Amino acid sequence: MAGIIDWVSKKMRRPDVEISEEFAQEFTERVGRVEGTSDFPWVDDGVYVSPTPITAGDQVNIKYSGVLAKAGADRLTLRMGYGHHEWNGVSDISMSKLEGPAFEAKVEIPFEQCSRLQFCFVDGAGNWDNNSGRNWSYEIHCGEQAEFK
Repeated sequence: MAGIIDWVSKKMRRPDVEISEEFAQEFTERVGRVEGTSDFPWVDDGVYVSPTPITAGDQVNIKYSGVLAKAGADRLTLRMGYGHHEWNGVSDISMSKLEGPAFEAKVEIPFEQCSRLQFCFVDGAGNWDNNSGRNWSYEIHCGEQAEFK
């Protein structure tokens, strides 16, 4: 569902794609907004990743307004790695505090990482949000175009 919401939100901000005001209003009411942010729809789990789909070499913006932010965390770290089953290249990235209960981090995806981006969050007190044990996971595309015969 997060991918669909991201796609719709991108289309809502593009002048070359027409979306009715009625649809935009209903979408905003269903998704909701985080108080204190500008005109930005967020997904239900409090995590927004852009752009999606992710292509190797992209700079990815990860925003978080989940349970840790809502509980009043003053610091948040993004723990991320690459791979399908085991995480490789694990790193911890300090997230910037936004207005309201929200944080963000910008991450460069290396060109050689054509696998899967996996991540979760930890606050300054050691509390984790790992999406109920599933972490957040996004396929990374290589950007190669398929040949059609």
